[in-house]
Amino acid sequence: MLVCNACRYCEGYCAVFPALERRRTFTAGDLRYLANLCHNCGECLYACQYAPPHEFAVNVPRTLAELRLRSYEQYAWPAALASAFRRHSVPTSLSLAAALIVVMLLLTAATGAIREPAVPGHFYSVLPHAVMVALFGGVFTFVLVALAVGVVRFRRDTLPGPLRGTRPTYTAVRDALTLRNLHAHGADCTLAGEEARTRWRRWFHHATFYGFLLCFAATSVAAIYHLVFGWEAPYPYTSLPVALGTAGGLGLLAGPAGLYWIGRTRDPDTTDPAQRPLDRGFLVLLVLSSLTGLVLLALRETAAMPALLLVHLGVVLALFVTLPYGKFVHGLYRGAALVKSARESS
Repeated sequence: MLVCNACRYCEGYCAVFPALERRRTFTAGDLRYLANLCHNCGECLYACQYAPPHEFAVNVPRTLAELRLRSYEQYAWPAALASAFRRHSVPTSLSLAAALIVVMLLLTAATGAIREPAVPGHFYSVLPHAVMVALFGGVFTFVLVALAVGVVRFRRDTLPGPLRGTRPTYTAVRDALTLRNLHAHGADCTLAGEEARTRWRRWFHHATFYGFLLCFAATSVAAIYHLVFGWEAPYPYTSLPVALGTAGGLGLLAGPAGLYWIGRTRDPDTTDPAQRPLDRGFLVLLVLSSLTGLVLLALRETAAMPALLLVHLGVVLALFVTLPYGKFVHGLYRGAALVKSARESS
């Protein structure tokens, strides 16, 4: 970072370099802030005159990627689970999902609940509403607490003092929603090399982010229907919860699958090898959650519905359990870093 600060060739590439130039020295908190502000476009690596094979071997994208993984572990709660970030991978994700599916199948089979429901598509005849709320509500509460503690720790470490005014927060939200800082100069993102640029990475990020929000909105609307109006599932295919969930599910199929493909084809010099299993494990759970949900929706009025429901719930539960200890936290810390960046530049 000191070499970059002296060189300043890349000062106009992204938000990282103006933030870097405001500092003469770098605390551990400064480095974690810069790492989470980086969007890993890779442009600075190809422009750097001190990159390998130069003896300085400066590689900003990989260095900041390594620091991001350390920051995830540093802010994790409970601290004993911080090592889960390095153990998170596709086999781990699949094994956890499979274990939770088996547990749910055994429980419902023991109670005789897994049978063809009297009302086609009636999920609560397989797993009662109260049980579903207690199970997912308890897990989700723990997840929210763990994520909140991590964000508070990140903010305390990198963003001391109260925020004044709303402009920094507004600017950060705008940048997060539009991915304005995803690419150098706002141009297309480098993928396979210095000359290969495409907008696919931006589009796949948008599909993943907004697909997740649409699925969350679908669940929220369904909860309002049930608790406020007393309208129980199943809802018609043309209803708002189903429409939102279908759109979100398609986004969570295309986005994570695309990001997985990009992760396998990107220049390896721009990434941290230790973080690839973490990325892929999270993306696989997102794809499986969406795929099982869409299949369940299509076959909800068939005899396969009870088994499909438990498979879908097991995968979603595995996704929830891993949220505080997987790639999901990067979005929260990136948002907090964007707030700090907007605050410094305002």
